[in-house]
Amino acid sequence: MKTLIICISIHHNNTEKIAKAMAEVLNTEILKPQEVEINTISKYDLIGFGSGIYFGKHHKSLLNLVDKLPNLKGKKAFIFSTSGVSNAGNFIHNILHKVRHFHTPLKEKLVKKGIDIIGEFTCKGLDTVGPFKLIGGINKNRPNEKDLKKAMNFAEELKKSFKDVKL
Repeated sequence: MKTLIICISIHHNNTEKIAKAMAEVLNTEILKPQEVEINTISKYDLIGFGSGIYFGKHHKSLLNLVDKLPNLKGKKAFIFSTSGVSNAGNFIHNILHKVRHFHTPLKEKLVKKGIDIIGEFTCKGLDTVGPFKLIGGINKNRPNEKDLKKAMNFAEELKKSFKDVKL
């Protein structure tokens, strides 16, 4: 089975750390959105899409890539992210009247392309954007070893869903 992880990690390489942990388990490469050749993406059986969360959604370069994809009906994908504010509390989103899940914008775009989402992963990451910079950031030392282990376990579960096909 051919697998690809597409990841953009900007500020502190939080999401890249998660992508590398997953790639190790899935035995695959990691490409940035601008490195992906649109005409070859259909050769992959499983594609991971991940980035940090910026104002409630994935990085614009990842969203723009998905907009350019052809219909990929039947392809399997997973979504992952890191963020300063977890989905669990949704404190900031409630304040802003955005009660949706961080993955929703990307997920909706992928589904419109005919892609089946078979899993989602998220964890906290160091965040020094805006006012958080004044206090040295939030979620220092995240993702940590426990987060990386959870990412690897998530990737193992993805492998199990394809147990009859060698990754």
